[in-house]
Amino acid sequence: MQKVPRRQPALRALIHPLIAAITIAIALAAPMSAAQESAQHKAGDVTDMQALRAAVKADKRGYVASMLSLTSAEATRFWPIYDAFQRNLETNSRRRIVALEGLLFRDKVMTNLAAKSLVTELMAIDEAEVKARHRLRNRVMRALPPTKAARYLQLEDKIQAVRDYDIASTVPLIH
Repeated sequence: MQKVPRRQPALRALIHPLIAAITIAIALAAPMSAAQESAQHKAGDVTDMQALRAAVKADKRGYVASMLSLTSAEATRFWPIYDAFQRNLETNSRRRIVALEGLLFRDKVMTNLAAKSLVTELMAIDEAEVKARHRLRNRVMRALPPTKAARYLQLEDKIQAVRDYDIASTVPLIH
């Protein structure tokens, strides 16, 4: 009886980009220490997604601070909300990593049951993130003036879009 060759070399080629994307996603979600505003952190750079990715990877908290220009009273109300949301994002990012590792490190064909389980878990993660975003929106709108709150929420949307793009561009379709 002849053994069926495994697809491990192809799988290994997928693992490195996935780990890079997951690392970026965690870096985007993890709060960083505050840093001083630099010339590359000006408001116009937020439309350049590569610049946004680099700024957030270097210091997300500092970048958010530079984009919002909070007063001390606003900062006192905002940062605990921000930190709680970032912790929630980090938890959901870890859950997503575990689910996607299950997809990528499979050494056998994806079964219907495994595919259903993966989709269920990814949807549960998405739902948890939506609930967290609703809580964030409600809390930030009470803590900040509406224009600053909307600016932060828009900025967080863009940061999450970069994260989602990085994951989507790395994770292969199920066969």
